[in-house]
Amino acid sequence: MTEMNDPLIEFLCAPELFGHIPAPHRTNRFIPEWFRRLDRRMPPGEPGEERKLTVKACMPVTDIFALGFILPLAFDVTLEISPDRRTIRTQWADDCPIVPIEPHKPGQIGAFDPPFEDAMPMKFVNPWRIKVPDGYSVLFAPPLSRPDLPFLPFSGLVDCDNFDTNVNIPFLWTGATGRQTVKAGTPIAQCVPVLRDAMIRNHASRAATAEEQGEQAAANARKYGEQGAYAKDWRVRK
Repeated sequence: MTEMNDPLIEFLCAPELFGHIPAPHRTNRFIPEWFRRLDRRMPPGEPGEERKLTVKACMPVTDIFALGFILPLAFDVTLEISPDRRTIRTQWADDCPIVPIEPHKPGQIGAFDPPFEDAMPMKFVNPWRIKVPDGYSVLFAPPLSRPDLPFLPFSGLVDCDNFDTNVNIPFLWTGATGRQTVKAGTPIAQCVPVLRDAMIRNHASRAATAEEQGEQAAANARKYGEQGAYAKDWRVRK
């Protein structure tokens, strides 16, 4: 349950768009179909062999689908991608009230030099301004664990407590060439509020002590020999 004094993130759009475009929500509302349909256990193998767990039983993967919020695409867009991926034409409904997708100049990412030999940078126009409490930034990342998406957004960290307008989402098309349609509601970015004062800046790299090696050996023994140990004793409920 949300307490009155819990930090609040707000997503604001133009009044004429509100209620007519997909709204941002917690990431767990956008769990992909490939993950939903997956069983927790693999099909039976050899007679007598224990059925192995799938990634659906992996709590760290599951917790990614509870991390932050998803920005969805506001309107259907159609892209015509040339065979060499260096030309992308776009189209949307004639009555679309905003331009939902725009091109970038290739030189802005150093295309067509490596690693962008076959890439044309584009950007999703995001109609949602994000408000967060003072001291918070927002990490904009590609929707995590989403290999099914046909595009790869660039990541960014924006101080949304000071930035009073919307953040657009640059991306590279990674899907098939030819005529492709991306539907309204498709996740285009995962947004994670970050309290700047809580960010760890100091670091150290060193050899583990004998005590730390013993701790790791004990943890490994449970990790590989005791089913559900992470979920039972190590995971913190999100």
